[in-house]
Amino acid sequence: MLFIVAALLLLGVLMGTVAHAPPPLTAVAGVAIALWLGVFALRERHARRRGPSAD
Repeated sequence: MLFIVAALLLLGVLMGTVAHAPPPLTAVAGVAIALWLGVFALRERHARRRGPSAD
């Protein structure tokens, strides 16, 4: 998953609209997206271990 984030960030810097943003801003955005995906993955893993909820 982090490989995908890094690949998309690299492609964005080389080819996309991210090239118009300053590199520090691009790096911060990449880290924020990676953290968000990490939190999502942990929540999904935790939810699968608990099983289906009774809601």
